Order: sequence, then C-alpha cells, then structure tokens
Amino acid sequence: MEKQKNAIGRRKEAVTRVFLSKGDGKIVINDKDYKQYFTLAYLQNQVELPFKTVDLTDKFDVRINATGGGMKGQAEASKLGIARALLEVNPDFRPVLKAAGLLRRDPRSVERKKPGRKKARRSFQFSKR
Repeated sequence: MEKQKNAIGRRKEAVTRVFLSKGDGKIVINDKDYKQYFTLAYLQNQVELPFKTVDLTDKFDVRINATGGGMKGQAEASKLGIARALLEVNPDFRPVLKAAGLLRRDPRSVERKKPGRKKARRSFQFSKR
C-alpha cells in the first residue's frame, strides 16, 4: 500500500469521509478517539465490524470526518466507508465483506412530513363530537 486509501460512507443524513493508512489500529473521528466520540458500545462495535470481519483489527489507522445526521447514522456511515476503503486495499476482501452485508448502503431515511398531517403519516386526533 503506497499511501492512504479513502472512501465515502453514507447513512440517513450522515456522510463520512474515511482515510485508511498503515498503522497500529487507531481510529479517530473528528479529531477524537472513536470510543470518546461514540460512547455507546454498540456504536463502537459498528465501527470495528469491518476490521473484525476480515481479521485486521490492528493493521490500519483510520481517520474519519463525519458530518450530518445523528450518532447512529454516523456510526453506520463510518462502517460502510471503512468497508469500502478496505476493498481498495485488497479486492479479495469483497466476498467476505459482501456476505456480512457491509458493502450495502442502507437506503432508509426519514419520510417527509405531508401537508394536513401531524407527521409523515400520523394525522391529527379525530373528534367525533
């Protein structure tokens, strides 16, 4: 690997730019350690998942710029970005990552609010009398 590889991950309204380089397993998101940035354990696991899938937990350093969305969206966008960056490092990882479902962008996002409704589908309370 000549220098760093980069990829983009998206989920809901969150967008992350992932920069992967040879190192000892440090993951930094917006200039913070990922365990400080994502305080919930299941979000930390989402970020680690691509490395665990291909057994490379301490081989790469990751720097991530995350914008938009919430914590869960950013964590899952990071997961997709890391998986895509790992593909650039070694295309042989593709079957393993694909089987784990890490290369699919989750298309679900919030449905827009409709006029005459309280939310997207919820209507105002009906009063018969």
